Amino acid sequence: MEERLRQSQKMEAIGTLAGGIAHDFNNILAPILGYTELALTRISPQDALATDLQQVIGAALRAKELVQQILAFSRQSPKERKPLQPHLVVKEALKLLRASLPSTIEIREEISTECGSILADPTQMHQIIMNLCTNAYQAMRENGGVLGVSLMKVTIGEEDSKVASFELAPGDYVLLEVSDTGCGMDHATMARIFEPYFTTKATGEGTGLGLSVVHGIIKSHQGQITVYSEPGRGTNFHVYLPRVAEATVLPIGAVCQETIPTGTERLLVVDDEEMITGMLRVILQNLGYQVTICSGSLEALALVQHDPAAFDLLITDMTMPGLTGFELAQKALALRPDLPVILCTGFSELINKEQAKAMGIRAYLMKPVSVRELAQAARKALDKT
Repeated sequence: MEERLRQSQKMEAIGTLAGGIAHDFNNILAPILGYTELALTRISPQDALATDLQQVIGAALRAKELVQQILAFSRQSPKERKPLQPHLVVKEALKLLRASLPSTIEIREEISTECGSILADPTQMHQIIMNLCTNAYQAMRENGGVLGVSLMKVTIGEEDSKVASFELAPGDYVLLEVSDTGCGMDHATMARIFEPYFTTKATGEGTGLGLSVVHGIIKSHQGQITVYSEPGRGTNFHVYLPRVAEATVLPIGAVCQETIPTGTERLLVVDDEEMITGMLRVILQNLGYQVTICSGSLEALALVQHDPAAFDLLITDMTMPGLTGFELAQKALALRPDLPVILCTGFSELINKEQAKAMGIRAYLMKPVSVRELAQAARKALDKT
């Protein structure tokens, strides 16, 4: 019981830490995403740099999703799951891995595009693959080796040993296999690898949370993960995830071709991070808007008080000294009830999307916000009668 209490306290501490980091980390991601998108608009789509910049955007969006995943994990809250084709997630993860792995690590993949669909959150699936592959690389870091990744469909019958041991229910599954030819593990280590905070890595190289998170994700999907390893003979992980009936499946990383909306209205933009306000001014001016920026909520409130009709839309950060974005919105709406307001936040426990809309805020956006997302939210808020 003492050990369980200690683990519970650690998880509570992680939740508090995650919430504190989320806001600052998303504020760092915001200019990375925003300025990269701006750079893309200034070069030809055929430019060799365009592909590199798209990779930066993809990585920034993954980082944004990962922050949300950490917050969800720390609170043990469920994620929204949708039908997806796992081979697309695996191929995307391997593309990212190839760029960072040394040439001493050979990647051998056998990915079936006919393995079927699963009901899952793409960020969680990406997390599973990256964690298992990173662990495999670290086991081969000194001497090199082969990282094997395969994906296929399998059927577990009534007579299968996994059914007899209550590990899995009979049915159709997608099987992900990640193997390495590294140092391997003994039985004592294997017995503990899914325990939170257990790690064989040196200080600063691992938290011991990776495999416990992977195990939790897989179990929450009614799946199973097994491991086989021997010292000096490498390690092999098998991940079983239930297949679902074929349906309309969401493409991973698809680029929306919808035209980005523009406008000419007067916008007041408020954020205490000067890099973010500067970026938002350039983005919104490029879209045709007249933009006034403020680095503080009290300064913005003074402008609204001086002339409540001076602006057609207020875009404000949530966490700021003086007045929060929520308080600024309340006071601005008291002066002019029909003023459209968009509230942006990196993380906040003070208000959620439903509460924001209930008090008249038109949109509630999680940082970092893409150019398309911001443009669409602004246009929708302005056009709403």
